[in-house]
Amino acid sequence: MSVTPRWSRKKSHFPLLAVLLLAFITCSILYNEFSIQQIHESPDHGSTPTTPQTSFTYVKPNLPNGASEVLDRFSSCNSTRNYSGKKIQWADPGTESGRRRSARQESCDVFSGKWVFDNQSYPLYKESDCPYMSDQLACHKHGRSDLQYQYWRWQPHNCNLKRWNVTEMWEKLRGKRLMFVGDSLNRGQWISMVCLLQSVIPADKKSMTPNAQLTIFRAEEYNATVEFLWAPLLVESNSDDPVNHRLSERIIRPDSVLKHSSQWEHADILIFNSYLWWRQGPVKLLWSSEENGNCEELDGLGAMELAMGAWADWVASKVIPQKKRVFFVTTSPTHFWSQEWEPGSEGNCYNQMRPITLEGYWGSGSDLPTMRMVDKVLSGLGSKVSVINITQLSEYRKDGHPSIYRKFWETLSPQQLANPASYSDCIHWCLPGVPDVWNELIFHFL
Repeated sequence: MSVTPRWSRKKSHFPLLAVLLLAFITCSILYNEFSIQQIHESPDHGSTPTTPQTSFTYVKPNLPNGASEVLDRFSSCNSTRNYSGKKIQWADPGTESGRRRSARQESCDVFSGKWVFDNQSYPLYKESDCPYMSDQLACHKHGRSDLQYQYWRWQPHNCNLKRWNVTEMWEKLRGKRLMFVGDSLNRGQWISMVCLLQSVIPADKKSMTPNAQLTIFRAEEYNATVEFLWAPLLVESNSDDPVNHRLSERIIRPDSVLKHSSQWEHADILIFNSYLWWRQGPVKLLWSSEENGNCEELDGLGAMELAMGAWADWVASKVIPQKKRVFFVTTSPTHFWSQEWEPGSEGNCYNQMRPITLEGYWGSGSDLPTMRMVDKVLSGLGSKVSVINITQLSEYRKDGHPSIYRKFWETLSPQQLANPASYSDCIHWCLPGVPDVWNELIFHFL
């Protein structure tokens, strides 16, 4: 019998309308701003591999003599067959010493609480004061006039979250590399962290490298960096270009994180995420041992489980908790169906101005089968990984998304402009806003 993961509070209740709409969506591309809603509506919720479990073959990931040809956006499959049943074999959880590190203390669960309006202490920085702010997250700059989304403070029920202190955080980072690894949601958290930190660094003592797969903010006087590595699927994929990743066919090497781990392995503090890119439909698998471009095909959940296994093998094999801190950030929820929090309505996150107050609210934007799988993998890593549980607290923040108040990559059509809700971004988050609290949690547990 499956067990509901620690960070969930209620089973997801999919409204009938959502189920009907899900059936019509076949593919989408995260970060393609016209397709952003389709990603959420992808119909592979909870699907499982079609190959019987008795046919599983275990593959040891990350072999040094793996495939020599690196996947890129020009890669393709010469042929595609059904999933063969290969599974990732990683370090035996029983050999890991120490209990699992959750970002949770015995005396208090900082992830259980409520949002409190606080226009005295928040926001922790001003959107206009951060020179590294992204146009995709600068909601006020792009026309959002209500600023209440900036003034909410997360308040745990039975204790207080450690108050943000920029000087103390820099001291924690002195001489270290802090790296975020993942997709555009993790990039938003990275931008939040840079905006939280950069104000106390003199202009001639800080720098930012140009946008690339690895982007680095540097503070000279602390000999520290805050970095972001674009790796939306954790393992090597044909979508690893941080700009040109709008592809009709998603291909991954499910048994290799070597391309990415070579860049993240020397970081002192690592913050990973992975979720939305797996909810777009079938994924092509090109195993490292396959030399002729012969791919297999698997649903998103099954493919994510393989990728998480390869990532977990790296963590289990390479991470020494006393020397390296590894955090995994749980699902960032979406808010595409206002009827989930306001029965009878037909909208989404557009024009939402206050958090949901129903404690334990759980929408369809957080897929429980995916979360159970991730929880199982993380549990096997014990104290090597700390879990930052953002899911429930972010579920309440239907008001925190950019909706229409952001820069879009392509010109919007007259039909879209006439119906703002039709192009709302209900996936990412305005800054200052919700990701700042995610970073306060990182600060709390460092």
